[in-house]
Amino acid sequence: MRSFVRRTSLRTVVGVLAVALTTSLVVVAGSAADSAADSTRRDGAARVVLATDKGLVEGVADGGTSVFQGVPYAAKPARWTLPRPHPAWPGVRDAGRPGAKCAQLGADGALDPASSEDCLFLNVTAPASTGQGMAAGGRPVMVWFHGGAWASGQGAEYDGRPLSRIGDAVVVTVNYRLGIFGYFGYPGLTDSGTFGLADQQAALRWVRRNARAFGGDPANVTIMGESSGGAAVCAHLVSPGSARLFHRAVIQSGSCRQNWPRNVMFPDSEPIRYWAPRSELAARGRQAGRDLGCRVLACLREVDDVAALLTLNGEFTSPGYGTPILPVDPVHAVRAGWFHRVPVLQGNTRDEHRYFAPLFGDSLSVSAYRAQLAKSFGGLAKAVEQRYPASAYASPLLAWAAVGTDSSWVCPTVRSSDDMARRTKVYSFSFADPTAAVLEGWFPPGFPSGAYHGSEVAYLFDFGPYAPMTPAQQRLAEQMRRYWTNFARSGDPNGPGLPHWPAYRGGPTTESLAPGNFRHVDLDRRHQCTFWRRSR
Repeated sequence: MRSFVRRTSLRTVVGVLAVALTTSLVVVAGSAADSAADSTRRDGAARVVLATDKGLVEGVADGGTSVFQGVPYAAKPARWTLPRPHPAWPGVRDAGRPGAKCAQLGADGALDPASSEDCLFLNVTAPASTGQGMAAGGRPVMVWFHGGAWASGQGAEYDGRPLSRIGDAVVVTVNYRLGIFGYFGYPGLTDSGTFGLADQQAALRWVRRNARAFGGDPANVTIMGESSGGAAVCAHLVSPGSARLFHRAVIQSGSCRQNWPRNVMFPDSEPIRYWAPRSELAARGRQAGRDLGCRVLACLREVDDVAALLTLNGEFTSPGYGTPILPVDPVHAVRAGWFHRVPVLQGNTRDEHRYFAPLFGDSLSVSAYRAQLAKSFGGLAKAVEQRYPASAYASPLLAWAAVGTDSSWVCPTVRSSDDMARRTKVYSFSFADPTAAVLEGWFPPGFPSGAYHGSEVAYLFDFGPYAPMTPAQQRLAEQMRRYWTNFARSGDPNGPGLPHWPAYRGGPTTESLAPGNFRHVDLDRRHQCTFWRRSR
């Protein structure tokens, strides 16, 4: 067990976490720039004071919206316990700055100095109102859970103003515990592997209590997320404790069924699933304690070296099932129909795995491509190569990216959509902008990144100069924001002036979202889903 744990930890930290942190760096840069601008605006900007259930908060009126940042939704968490209510505060609390992000490593592998275990904050963006202010309620509420491989990120990276303005919606972005602090397990620890999800539930309860103060309707809440944030949405769909806390769900590149065979996510990676049994996390937690010189849980709770704990993050980036929050593996729960009956909007980017392909080098030879297939698919490798011959792509690296996109991202999502569409209304999408804004320095020179993993997020939120768009892309962004906010309002993305988006009825057809090109596409033909359904 020890050798497996340490090997997996090293690979996960070096691989997945590096990817997640790269994404965070780009977005944080934009967030930092916005924060500097906010600092300037606050000196002359109108202040907005609202009453929450714990006290008054003062935000900033900005361009037709009111923005409140760093609002606590729970008290500082005791390590590996469920979140507790935040005490009331006297006077007016400044809500003009983000709160600390949850404890995580920085790009240099050291503790991010802007992160802390005291991190349970959220941010609210609401349309500015007149007359009686924002107390009347009635607007849809959109709650965003960030991605980052369950190990990095923060809510403040996502600027909710575009969604709020275009859809007359209240947008909430949430911090929640990450890595070893969010998904740790230990023998006898009842809530092993679910502390981050428990934080999210606490945030949703805060929304239910306080939505009206910000002009929102507590009976019309949509939860949304991308990548691991999308998987969190899936978790809430099947969690008994999330019942009646939300009314619609948006899952972007994070379906319940996603999984990655050996060597697919990054070189020599072990097989990866979003979910882990509580017993497995408990065994990992006991080993983590031994690695840190602790033989009981109380000792681990007293470890002051947060960075040392975070080096074990790779063992704790899977929420645990067999727990009160997740009684059943979400894959099985959705397949069996054990999920909350709310409308779901779910999809992927067309070229998901091109984001991860550079981890295998700037290029692959044909022989290296075949070797990668053999590592990942064993006896199935020849059949995979027949479906994805290197000669059919501009390079073997692009062939490898197509294999990863189809086998681990898109086709599992199709199966998840099929599971849900038998019991509730589902809308399916494929984000397909072939020239989506590129993360500087991530892709090899000349590499056609396409619609890579996470690229659609900039079309919903505002990353400013870090995701520059052409006029056609700006029009697509406006269209997508309207679809998403229409869905949040009514459970149906359709609205005046938008191409019709039919509900998903099962089968291979989905809606392709690209600049100037909204159309139906056959996912089976584009992504070989019949082959993967029969093969795995």
